[in-house]
Amino acid sequence: MGQTQSGEAKPPSKEQITRQLADKFARKCFEPLELYLFKDNFRSLADNEQNVRYLKQDTIARFLELPDILAVSPVLFHMLGYIGAFPFLRDAPVILGLEQMIMVVVIMTERYKKVLTKGASSRRKLLFKSLAVYDRKLSEMETQPSSNGTALSFAIDEAGDDLDDDTAEDDELVLAALDSLDINDAFKTVDSHAATTHGAMIPADNFRKLIMLLLLVSPLDAQENISSYAERVTGSDLQDLRATAENILSAFIDVEKSPGITYAQFDRILPSNFPFLFKGFNPLFEHFLFSKNLDLSKRKDGVPKAFSPVIPQPPLLQDKGKILNFSILSQLSFFIDGNELFRRLRLLYSGSKAGYSMGSFESKVFNWHAPTILLISGTRLSGPCSRNRSEEAFHETLPPKRFPNGGPSGRDRLIFGALVRQPWRYTHRECFGGEGTVLFQLSPTHDVFPMSSLNHDYVALLKTPAAHPGISFGCPHPKTSQSSRHGSLRNLGPVSLVIDSSFEFGVFTHDYSSRGGAFATSSSRKYNFQERFEIDDIEVWGCGGDEEAKIQRERWKWEAREAEARRKVNLGTGDIATDRALLEMAGLIGSNRSGGSMA
Repeated sequence: MGQTQSGEAKPPSKEQITRQLADKFARKCFEPLELYLFKDNFRSLADNEQNVRYLKQDTIARFLELPDILAVSPVLFHMLGYIGAFPFLRDAPVILGLEQMIMVVVIMTERYKKVLTKGASSRRKLLFKSLAVYDRKLSEMETQPSSNGTALSFAIDEAGDDLDDDTAEDDELVLAALDSLDINDAFKTVDSHAATTHGAMIPADNFRKLIMLLLLVSPLDAQENISSYAERVTGSDLQDLRATAENILSAFIDVEKSPGITYAQFDRILPSNFPFLFKGFNPLFEHFLFSKNLDLSKRKDGVPKAFSPVIPQPPLLQDKGKILNFSILSQLSFFIDGNELFRRLRLLYSGSKAGYSMGSFESKVFNWHAPTILLISGTRLSGPCSRNRSEEAFHETLPPKRFPNGGPSGRDRLIFGALVRQPWRYTHRECFGGEGTVLFQLSPTHDVFPMSSLNHDYVALLKTPAAHPGISFGCPHPKTSQSSRHGSLRNLGPVSLVIDSSFEFGVFTHDYSSRGGAFATSSSRKYNFQERFEIDDIEVWGCGGDEEAKIQRERWKWEAREAEARRKVNLGTGDIATDRALLEMAGLIGSNRSGGSMA
């Protein structure tokens, strides 16, 4: 008796845990030079008030060179104030001191994965909470007065859960961080459930501003400044940026009906439609790991080193197209790895330049042995009263339209596309394509339809005398016995895109009531729709560089020599028809091989 617990070690305070975690992040996530430069940046940027050094909103905006016209600084600062409180998110927003900025940079650059390997594969929920505000109408909770008698305008961290099973949610990053420090369960119980998502939403206008920033920074390198892309926030480029952001926002919500994005929408749509949406934050926040104050051009003895000029990078787009612009290029990078896109695309085919025909398409696209991106822009077709003869003929090849349009009238410009990772070829018996093939829509709503395993009807390319020549994605390959008699209908797949052989009309079908087909149904538009449109332009972009172009040229030269050799073949029978039959039996000419003529 009389013994006390005074000899037991006191549990660490929140401040001590934060310092321990920041120190661990700094040591394991930064190189020694990066940590030195990070601290140097913080010292030069920080304000000092009552012996507290911290970063203000306008200081961060100037350092990152955020364009004023985007008005995104308050949105981003709101995010950082929340993430800086990690792992004690209940305390958000916090003052951004040195330790808090370590949390910000480590999480925004995804370097936390070097430390938090257990259950820390995603920062999606944390990013949502950092952007969200608490909507009282969604939670159906009454406003509670604060201690001084005034009503709280919003409360990020006091919402309930938003998950389908209505169970408490754990924040994987928080739990992994506390586990890495061997912190006891008391802190885990309090803070892992501190900021739930029921009633929380990202205001549509805030998310629109953030999307514009993410479009701008998506091609950014770690040592490249946003000011390098200053032209993208002026004139027509700024209009393109805004229009693209609107198309992306519409994948989450109808802004005419909903004020913001819930976690259920965010969590459902992001993985399939925007797996790389926040990737641009990585190089943007790595700017804190480079310092302009440190002169690395001199040795310790003060003698300047030999100057190594920075080699200028090639432009983001080496060629100009009518469909693909900088904003759409950035939009593609939200679901196609930017390493395949930026400074890597080559315009192989443009209908406005090479002509709208299957022959022109073949002459420009075939023999490109690297992934390609097909883009089709068009104008939605209106009612039957406006149909001309060619449009009427196209409609006659389609089944009766069962589904409404995929979006409201007034936004009738459509952009569809496909990522094809196999070389293009004519399909005589079966479709081609496979792993990595993706069908997508960019305007007026962003949507991605990844390949599925229900069937393999990925890509078909047919020319006359096939029943329905043209290009199709997700449609069953027509049977060889099918004739091209007048009145036969195309067999449209559940999720499919069809382009007629004249490159004049197209149709996209989304039968959500089905299980999908070669391509999965939409994760955002859970309804049936069909878009019939007149094609304005078609482009095919090759993902590759000079080496891929060289291979394609060599292949074209080889085929030209083969075709010339076939034209000179003389079998000596004296009968052209017999000679042709013999060559077809040998596989040198005919439906399975392009080029060559006996006429």
